[in-house]
Amino acid sequence: MFGIGMPELLIILVIILIIFGAGKLPEIGGAIGRSIKNFKKATHEPNEIDVTPPDDKKSDEKKS
Repeated sequence: MFGIGMPELLIILVIILIIFGAGKLPEIGGAIGRSIKNFKKATHEPNEIDVTPPDDKKSDEKKS
């Protein structure tokens, strides 16, 4: 994977730990997880948007 081995990953993790601190790591991990989940969801959803009005609006127009 891009020539990154275990020692390089450990160095990156230590730098992240120093920058953000141990208290923020769970929040960062959760945010990254939600981002990946939303990205996967967005890639599987259809691109079309339904812009037709709901049935309630149609029945209101008929009454007028």
